[in-house]
Amino acid sequence: MDLTWSCKHHSELSKEELYAILRLRCEVFVVEQTCPYQDIDGQDLAGDTCHLTAHEGEQMLAYLRLLDPETHSGEVVIGRVITAAAGRGRGLGHQLMEHALDEAARRWPGRPVYLSAQAHLQGYYGRYGFQAEGDVYLEDDIPHIDMRRPA
Repeated sequence: MDLTWSCKHHSELSKEELYAILRLRCEVFVVEQTCPYQDIDGQDLAGDTCHLTAHEGEQMLAYLRLLDPETHSGEVVIGRVITAAAGRGRGLGHQLMEHALDEAARRWPGRPVYLSAQAHLQGYYGRYGFQAEGDVYLEDDIPHIDMRRPA
């Protein structure tokens, strides 16, 4: 089955779409990764935040959000990067990053891109031009590192 990709400004999301996003984030980050934390952080509906999704039929298989650079020191912030269990092993993560970087360049040309990566994924994000900065730190008891991709 073909994937349907969509990147929507938060104001374009239906309540059903937002619910599906929050459900997938909870399934993966809170339940699967056994990491209780406050996922709903007030940024999903702020500024020009956009939500990138990949669906196969009705099932959401991949997701991330792009936070507005105007509210983040001029950098586009990629966060909440997820591939659903049903979509793993199919290269969706790579497609997700390619779509995210294309959207960031289209919506906010010439802006650097930042993400807080799980430390073991430095090589993965490095393929897309991200460079690690600073030391590894714990975020919700998971080792992370700041990574930036220059404009």
